[in-house]
Amino acid sequence: MIFTLLRLELLKTMRSTAFAKSILVAVFLGFLAIVLLSYVLILGLFLKEVIEKGFESPDAYATLSGVLIYFYLFEFIYRYFVQKLPVMELQHFLHLPIKKSWIIHFLLGRSFISPLTLIAPLLFTPFAFKEIAPRFGDFAAWSWLGAVLMSSWSLHWLMLWFKQKFEDSIMGLAVVFAVLLLGAGSNYYGWFNLGAIMKPIFDWSLNSIIPPLIMTLVFLVMYGLSYNYHLNNAYLEDLVEEEQGRFLNRNLGIFNRFGLAGELANLEWKLIIRHKKSRTYLMLAGFFLLYGLIFYTNPQYKTDEGFSHLFVFVGSFITGIFMLQYGQLFLSWNSANFDFFLSRRDGVQALVKGKYLLFIATSVLCYLLSVPYVYFGWDILLIHSAAFLFNIGVVMHFVVYLALWKPKPMDLNKGAMFNYEGVGIAQFLMVIPMLVAPYIVYLPFALLLNQYAGLSAMAILGGIGVIAFPYLSQISVQRVLSNKYQISSSFRQEL
Repeated sequence: MIFTLLRLELLKTMRSTAFAKSILVAVFLGFLAIVLLSYVLILGLFLKEVIEKGFESPDAYATLSGVLIYFYLFEFIYRYFVQKLPVMELQHFLHLPIKKSWIIHFLLGRSFISPLTLIAPLLFTPFAFKEIAPRFGDFAAWSWLGAVLMSSWSLHWLMLWFKQKFEDSIMGLAVVFAVLLLGAGSNYYGWFNLGAIMKPIFDWSLNSIIPPLIMTLVFLVMYGLSYNYHLNNAYLEDLVEEEQGRFLNRNLGIFNRFGLAGELANLEWKLIIRHKKSRTYLMLAGFFLLYGLIFYTNPQYKTDEGFSHLFVFVGSFITGIFMLQYGQLFLSWNSANFDFFLSRRDGVQALVKGKYLLFIATSVLCYLLSVPYVYFGWDILLIHSAAFLFNIGVVMHFVVYLALWKPKPMDLNKGAMFNYEGVGIAQFLMVIPMLVAPYIVYLPFALLLNQYAGLSAMAILGGIGVIAFPYLSQISVQRVLSNKYQISSSFRQEL
């Protein structure tokens, strides 16, 4: 049966109209995976030396075991964003006369064959036989390595279950934020040392086979959890009902007063929360709200004059990151149905203005969520306020202008990681308005007068841009209208 499923997968790939392109993409991604995994292997070969010199530790094993739990917390985070869900392929098999249990086992097994599965073995196997075996013996090396690998691989099955059940829920986001806070915040703020608490468990594996056996049992339990959940929900109608019940799958009332543009802004919001790539950008924007903790709590950025000039970029980044990420693919998000807007009266104008409304709304939300940074000083709130006004009054129009330069088609259902559909040279230039434009306005006044004069200049110019929004947004509308047929033609190209 496994060979039958493999044959069907092979036939599906070979019969695809984009078979040649798929082969090229697979070769490129395979080469990229080999390069990245080779770096992991090199790090594993020299992990002992890196720990001894980087951490200035005479005992590489003790140091690694003391921080190993943070590797798993980090693995939980990157698996959440990178690991794919095999359940998306169910629709291709459910109508076939094949036992559902075989289909689930096949899809779960195929998902395990991934570069993510190789990271832990490549990183820790050389260390086990280079550091642990000479000091504690071969049994200790094998036992410790078994416990480490089974812990890592258990996260694979846990994440398959977790993403399918909680990915788009408040509970899921809360758990991810809690893991991030537990991993980065506990030790940084001195609440407790989670690594020291978990270290005795890894030390136990040096003398006993019980820890690897326990983690093997956990591995099997996590597989069973993932298998049972996918088996019990492997019905297309269940998947549809689940999709319709997402907690954010509804209109935002603030857009209702803006007519057709508001309706399209609501549709754009539903697009964001229904598709992988856009939803990833939304979640990353939430994580980047914590970006200020890296700088605002660091004493080296404190100056006698008041605050570091770097804080202007941090404020711009925090209050405008989603606008930058999502805005870089301004029209590419609608590449599949752009002709629909062309066929409607004032459809293109409403589409562009609806996106502007969405950018402003998300920037306002990011700004409000950043207000608690006032805890680190009123200067931080002034920086965020000036950066927010400058973003929605000036930077937003630069981002849209660059995004309208030869937009490319894009598949919404593909993830954000290692996906460059819709990305051109203009998207790589997006960072320039965010990085350079605030300083062009801020620095002359800050250097000639003081920092608050620079912030005032940014706020005033941003306020002027907000007042002139109807005229500035019309420039983008006219640019789309003048190139609408060229844009439409490029969107009809096969991905």
